[in-house]
Parts: sequence; structure tokens; C-alpha cells
Amino acid sequence: MTASSAIPDSPARPCRDRPWVRRRGLIAAAGTVATAGCAWAACALLNIPNPVTLAALAVIEPSSVGPWFPSRVVKAPDQARDLPSRARPILDRVPWKGRTVPLMDVLAATRTNAFLVVQDGVLIHEWQRPGTGPETLFPSWSVAKSIVSLLVGAAVARGQLAETDRVSALLPELKNAAVFSQITVRNLLDMASGIAVPENYDPSRPLTGTAGMYLTRDIAAFVRDHAHLAFKPGSQGRYRSIDTELLGLILARTEGRPLADILSDRIWKPMGAQADATWNLDRPGGVEKAFCCINATARDFARLGLLVADQGRAGGARIIPARWIERIMTPAKRAVDGWPYSAQWWHAPGGDDDDISAIGVYGQYVYVNRRTGTVIVKLSDHGAEQDEIDTLAVMQAIAADLAAEPAR
Repeated sequence: MTASSAIPDSPARPCRDRPWVRRRGLIAAAGTVATAGCAWAACALLNIPNPVTLAALAVIEPSSVGPWFPSRVVKAPDQARDLPSRARPILDRVPWKGRTVPLMDVLAATRTNAFLVVQDGVLIHEWQRPGTGPETLFPSWSVAKSIVSLLVGAAVARGQLAETDRVSALLPELKNAAVFSQITVRNLLDMASGIAVPENYDPSRPLTGTAGMYLTRDIAAFVRDHAHLAFKPGSQGRYRSIDTELLGLILARTEGRPLADILSDRIWKPMGAQADATWNLDRPGGVEKAFCCINATARDFARLGLLVADQGRAGGARIIPARWIERIMTPAKRAVDGWPYSAQWWHAPGGDDDDISAIGVYGQYVYVNRRTGTVIVKLSDHGAEQDEIDTLAVMQAIAADLAAEPAR
């Protein structure tokens, strides 16, 4: 508010006529600069993104986070493999929280950005919210965990890794042998490491647990510094993103190159992805956030689902060993937080034996039902871990309906 608007009957005078105003302005400006300087210094000390990035992350939608972090490109092939498209009606009224409602009501209620249905290798339904399209890159969040699993399976088949390998032998620089010598690759795959890093998404505690690992600019140091056990490895199943991050560090060490390059050569190019993806890093030129943060098109997420539905094949070529597909299709000995789970893939409680999902926070899904030949991709800006069982029930109903109805 200017002086003239504050006191209408008194003409405003230049600041040079009022030195106290000038001094107060300089003091305020200096205070702002000092506060900003302290914020930048604090971020540097904590080794997290700068205040501008942190402020943006606090207000933008989860689907918009990718460009705010440095990333490495996951190169697609020169020529994408065709994803045949032929529109076909799908179930338009679905079960939702004890009622039957229009599918579009569910998509709206769960703030869906993209919803694709593939049946028997054909894209039969594709919906994307206005402002997005087939070329839009959406963040995977924890769907990335299931992709890391496929890379691990390929490495096991090549003899580069064994599920019985110990983390301490694979990553000796982590140093805490008392902890890491107890943890095997199998423990990491099945979320049974026991590492005490809580799965926290609370914005009021941005440096705690997984949130802190998400923001750190030195993931390797974070993993090393959080080598504490909450329970004996292998004795329980408890969802922990740090388990997948360790798998990513192991893969990069085993092959001697970045995780994004491994994904490009082992899956992205062979499956015929339509577009380059990106994988967010902890810092420029740094380490991939293996537990999250692959940014890809909805159709390429569908291609990943098809890869699993087709027993690890794409275009007739074997990309992922059939034995590994069976590994993820078979629930591990211990459930994870009450859900059947195996090698970074979820099995819905009470679901079909051939029914698995890659699930990411804020409503990301790649649902695969081998029995019905159905793959469904749903990418959203919903609550952190909200309505997951109800959402999977919608997908199961769509898959069952497609299997029951002849193609038309």
C-alpha cells in the first residue's frame, strides 16, 4: 500500500525526503536476503535441493515433479514396436466402495491423469486428462521398484547376481558389515531387509525416512548412514524404499554403469518403447533414485505390463526370463504390510493367482492379469496410499468383464 492510498489527503513524498523510510527498507531487504541466505546455506548443509525447488515441490502436483530434479535419459530404440490400437467397449459401471458407479466418476474422484486398457496385446481404451497426451511423461513413483525387479531378474539369469548374495560383499564401501552381511538380495527383493528407514511421506517431516532419501543429494551416503535394523533380516516383510535403492546400487555396481543405461539396454530398447524416458538422480551426474522416479509415457508403462503378461517376451524376443516372471507371480513367504508380495510386485489381497500390480504412491498402477490377458495403466494425483484396494477391485472387474465378453 502506498503512502498516498494510506493517507489520501497528504501527497506522497519521495523517499529521499524521508531517510527513516529508506533505512527501514534497507533493513527489511537485508533481513530478507539474510533469511534467504540462511535457507540456501541450510539446504547446502543438509545436502538437499535448494529452497526454490523445495518450495515448488510443496505445492505442485505429484505428476509434475520430474523436471524439478536432475535426471539421466533412458534411451528408446530408433523405431518403436507397434502397440496395436482398436477401440473396444469396456465396463462403464464399476464397483466402488460398496456401490456401482460410472467408471468416469472413479477416474475423477481419484484425480486420474491417464487410464489405458490393453487386452490380448491390443490397446482397446485410452483416456488422458486434457493437457496431456501420448507423448506426456508421467512419474512412476514406486512403479519403478517393479521395473528394478525385472532388471534384477535379468542379471540373475546372466549369472551376474544370486539371490543369496550378501549386500556387504556386493557393496563393501557401505562399511557396516554387522548389518549388511545379514542382508541378502532376496531379502531386498521381498522387502524383508529389516533396515529401519520408515516409509514416510508426511510433508511436515521432509527429512525423515523415505522423504529424506527422496530429497538427499547423496543417496549412497544416506544408505550408509542409515544402516540400522528394526528386525532380523528375513524375519518379517515391511515395505521399505531403501531396499529397492540398495538393489539399484547393486545393479549399477555389478554392470559398472548407470542404472538408466542398464534399463535402456536391457528393457527399454528391446521392448520397443515409443519414447525416451528419464530417471531422476540425487544430483547432477549422480545416482538414480531406484525406488522411484522414472518418467515415461503411459503407453510405455503399458508396454512394461505387456512384457510381464507375455512371460517376459516382447515381439517374440525373450527379454526377462520366464523363471523370473514366475518368481514375481508367486507370493513370497512373508506378506508385506498385510499384502502378498514378491520381488517388488504386489498381489492384491484375495485376488487372482495370475493378478499382480506395480503400484506407486499417489495412485500409479500397472495392473497385469495373465489369465485374462489384461494390462491396465492408471496414473494419478491422488492421496499418498489412498483407495488402493478399491482401485484394484475396479481393474479386476474390468479384466473379468473383458474375459467374459467376446471381442467386438
